[in-house]
Amino acid sequence: MPTVIRSVRVRLLVIALLPMLVLLPFLLSATMIRWSGKVDGLLISKVTGDLTIADQYLGRLLETQGERVNAVAQSAALQQVIDNEADRNWWLERERQRLGLDFLYLTIGEDGPNGFNARHWPVINEAFRGNGHSAVDIISGADLDRLSTGLAEKASVPLVETVAAVPTERTVEDRGMILHSASPIRFDNKNGALVGGVLLNKNLDFIDTINALVYREQSLPEGSKGTATLFLDDVRISTNVRLFENVRALGTRVSAIVRNRVLEDGNLWLDRAFVVNDWYISGYEPIVDSFGNRVGMLYVGFLETPFRTAKIVSALTISILFLLIALISVPIFLRWAGRIFLPLERMTQTIERVEAGDLTARNRLDDQTGEIAQVAGHLDHLLDQLSERDKELREWGESLEVKVEERTRDLSDANQKLAQTTERLIMSEKLAAVGEITAGIAHEINNPIAVIQGNLEVARSQLGETAKEVKTEFDLIDDQVYRIGSIVSKLLQFARPNEYSGAANHITPSSVVRDCLVLTRHQIDAAGITTTTDITSDAEVVMARTELQQVVVNLILNAIHAMPQGGSLSLSVYDQDSSVMIKVHDSGAGIPSDIVARIFDPFFTTKQAQGTGLGLSISQTLVTRAGGQITVKSEVGVGSIFEIRLPAL
Repeated sequence: MPTVIRSVRVRLLVIALLPMLVLLPFLLSATMIRWSGKVDGLLISKVTGDLTIADQYLGRLLETQGERVNAVAQSAALQQVIDNEADRNWWLERERQRLGLDFLYLTIGEDGPNGFNARHWPVINEAFRGNGHSAVDIISGADLDRLSTGLAEKASVPLVETVAAVPTERTVEDRGMILHSASPIRFDNKNGALVGGVLLNKNLDFIDTINALVYREQSLPEGSKGTATLFLDDVRISTNVRLFENVRALGTRVSAIVRNRVLEDGNLWLDRAFVVNDWYISGYEPIVDSFGNRVGMLYVGFLETPFRTAKIVSALTISILFLLIALISVPIFLRWAGRIFLPLERMTQTIERVEAGDLTARNRLDDQTGEIAQVAGHLDHLLDQLSERDKELREWGESLEVKVEERTRDLSDANQKLAQTTERLIMSEKLAAVGEITAGIAHEINNPIAVIQGNLEVARSQLGETAKEVKTEFDLIDDQVYRIGSIVSKLLQFARPNEYSGAANHITPSSVVRDCLVLTRHQIDAAGITTTTDITSDAEVVMARTELQQVVVNLILNAIHAMPQGGSLSLSVYDQDSSVMIKVHDSGAGIPSDIVARIFDPFFTTKQAQGTGLGLSISQTLVTRAGGQITVKSEVGVGSIFEIRLPAL
């Protein structure tokens, strides 16, 4: 036995089989345990991200509701009806329905509607101090009915006996959790507040929206499902967790351990938890009201069963595969182990030299026979190929550097050509606009010439002492000649910018808009369009006059094309903050919502053969280059509003 144990063959067999039959199972077990822990960690990370999304959505709802209430509070329409209580109440009810609020009221003193103590709430007190504020608040059933008749009944949630919940003698949750928003307002020389809110009790649209945002289709494996819940204290007041197949678990309560962790201690719960009737990977966070108290919880989670099943199946599969591999490989090891030892040292040395960078190292076992010797020969052949590949890679790297330099030069040339092409496209679009305007200018010129010619005949026949009798005709000739000169001058300014550019490109947008109206007058009149202007700004901006002309003319022509049967066109120029605003408003067909996002894309057009698709793209480029911004609002069947914002000097 000592001789057998000391034999190389036995030692080699032990060395070969020990990793397979002892170490490998240990490593597989450790790997499975670590993998299971990693999977659990990933599940917790996922539910943490899901809870973050739900929290951000709730925060965004509060922010959006606050902005909407503030918009109503600051609206001119409210100021028009604020002095008439009947009109004010009717208007506030209409706005409440439009905004989807459960209540909306105006308060000046201590009380809200029906004796509701408005000044009790920090949200409203903040508005009285001049700051809009939004928060989650809990309101009693009696106060809910004071805010809106029937709201308490709508909020009422009967409690359902729940396993592992904190014992309670209550049978119904009659308080309401609301999104509470208030905005400051001045009324009758007093500080007031416009207050609005949405009830979250039984608000299934709210919780289903959160669930749809967090757990989109195919975001969870088959068999799992995502859930979301809103708690008032520890009671589910809005949830998509099912008590039965088609019955939501409203009124059920959270377990005592979760309640203590989240509501009592104020910590997050990110772990598995038993939810109503099954285990879920769960995330709970406390909801804090405007007083700073923890009044409820926000929950998201998904079924744990599919993941637990997947881990069990994976462990069993790996174990079975290991046993099969062991049964197949152990006899092979026993048969061939003795043929491995002799050439191994040489091969090991060769590999170490290659790893050290000596690509000329070889085994040189031509005088040896056997499979391992063949492997050594193949290794030599592979090393020869590796050396050849290394040489080829170095040569290829050098040629690649040359090609990169060539492509870089080509790219630079292409960029230069692109810049030149862009300039040509801008000029092409400008020439297209000039061409369209020229037809109108020709018409405008023909009329004054005809008048001049007719009155010159009258002047010739009346010259002499009686010239005073035709003073009216001479005055008319002067007016028409002046008109011709004005139109031609503005056309030349638009078509030949180099001869008319102003110093430092300091221009007054109001004068540019008036010029553009003159240039497009024929197209406007031919289309039967009525125009109105509201020009109140005399501020200057830094921009090439002809570029701003090109932008405004393009917007006017687009408006004319949108009103083939006539309509109204309004142009406004006014100051706003530190900018000059130019607004072009038409009553045309409007732009569909699916097209509005694309109208500034190059070559996008809805005019087919009548347009190039570059007008708005170039206009945006010119305005942006001047440090401004161009935006659009449009409604199908109502019209479109284009606004240009330019920084004022």
